[in-house]
Amino acid sequence: MSTPATPVTSASSPTSPASPAPLRVGLIGYGLAGSVFHAPLVAATDGLVLDTVVTSDPDRQAQARTEFPDVHIAGTAAELWERDLDLVVIASPNRTHVPLATTALEAGIPVVVDKPIAATAAEARALAALADRSGTFLSVFQNRRWDNDFLTLRRLIADGELGEVQRFESRFERWRPQLKGGWRESGAPEEIGGLLYDLGSHVVDQALVLFGPAVRVYAETDVRRPGAETDDDTFLALTHANGVRSHLYVSATTAQLGPRLRVLGSRAGYVKYGLDPQEGALRDGLRPGGDLPWGEEPPHLWGRLGSGESPLTGGGIPVPTEQGDYPAYYAAVAAALRTGGPAPVTALEAAQCLDVLEAARRSSEQGVVVELPATGAASG
Repeated sequence: MSTPATPVTSASSPTSPASPAPLRVGLIGYGLAGSVFHAPLVAATDGLVLDTVVTSDPDRQAQARTEFPDVHIAGTAAELWERDLDLVVIASPNRTHVPLATTALEAGIPVVVDKPIAATAAEARALAALADRSGTFLSVFQNRRWDNDFLTLRRLIADGELGEVQRFESRFERWRPQLKGGWRESGAPEEIGGLLYDLGSHVVDQALVLFGPAVRVYAETDVRRPGAETDDDTFLALTHANGVRSHLYVSATTAQLGPRLRVLGSRAGYVKYGLDPQEGALRDGLRPGGDLPWGEEPPHLWGRLGSGESPLTGGGIPVPTEQGDYPAYYAAVAAALRTGGPAPVTALEAAQCLDVLEAARRSSEQGVVVELPATGAASG
């Protein structure tokens, strides 16, 4: 059972004494996604309040009560629809995303769905169409658009520091030689497990945000660990419509971790090691909203910008890393619900990511390069 969280400061959640009544949020699922990411970030967001947590697991119910004593606990999602909620967050296993989101949207309840929103791009587009028909808010949780390294790279590109970007290398690598078990490692197709759809959703989404649609996809997916049922070591090569090439790695079997980002341009390159600290802070029980800085990184972890020499031998200059800002996602959700503004991440953007993931799976299975039209939908 987790201990109560320690507040930490975030610039994304200002308080306002004149704020209207907070929007009531129901959270489905209290595993890793629900307890580590969604519940703490919702609770830290001005204008939102965690009203209900849905989980049938007694230990997770006890954990939720300890961490949020005022929250209502429901054993099934069916109980959720009886409550007067302003937003439903779906952080349950991947196989449940589409049916739960469909039920909520048909009831006119705004929805946030954890990535990947669905197993296929067609399902994601169907949910987007349902949200449009019902006039109901729908967004996909892609927190790593607010990673410190990604925000820093966006700034460097916008400022022209790299010149014309030619190659984008992104790694989300871990060393986990032993299986942990659970649906994420299941080979059953309906579970939508494996790293391609898990960590791959993050690195592909970041590449598409930075460089636009992909027109060619090549992938290698492997099952390395004894007893593993689905991919745990995967590589994707994307060619974007603008000519940038993205090389993306996701792995649970990497004994020596490579740079998180290596971005090469006509003027300079940027190399950054180490993951954004926000997930680690959330896992450790730290929370946005107190007196300590949130999402900051010490100077010795800053990436380096330069040309002609490896950063590991002193090449380049240190680049201060931007402050990571996961709370910005739910701050944007709250603002959109209040004002009718756009979702911070749309279902159609998630569908474009799924176009690439589906193409990657086909590429790996057939040993071919898969062509995509510039719109992102798979052909042939």
